[in-house]
Amino acid sequence: MFDTSETLLHAWLDLVNAGDAEGVLALYNREAILQPTFSAGFLGRPKGIRGYFEKLSSREGLRVDLSRDPLIKQKLCESLHSVSGLYTWHFLLHGKETAFEARFSIIVDLSKEAPILHHHSSQVPNPLG
Repeated sequence: MFDTSETLLHAWLDLVNAGDAEGVLALYNREAILQPTFSAGFLGRPKGIRGYFEKLSSREGLRVDLSRDPLIKQKLCESLHSVSGLYTWHFLLHGKETAFEARFSIIVDLSKEAPILHHHSSQVPNPLG
C-alpha cells in the first residue's frame, strides 16, 4: 500500500517508464475508470486499461516526465485522495521523438491494494486567442 497520493504517482511513473504494463495495471482498482491521454473513450479494468498500457508501452522511446509545476494534492476523506498536475509523454512517432504535454487527475483510495479509482488525462489544448 501507499502512504500518499504522491508516492503512488511516482510508482505509476516508474512503472510506465519501465514499460511494465502489468505493474501499471496492478495499481488500478477492479472498478477503476481511465480516461486516457491517447484515446477518446472511457476504459475499464482489466481488459481496456491493460490493452491501452500494453499498446502504449510498445511505443519506442516511451517515457513520461512529471512537470515542474506544483502537484495539487487533496485529501477528500480519510483514505480517499486526489492528485492533479501536468506530465509530458515522450515517444518516437514516425522516427522522431515527439512530446505531448497532458494534464491529469487521479483519485485514489490509499486503503486499497489497487488504489487508483479514477484517472483522467488529456492533452493540454492550445490556448484560445
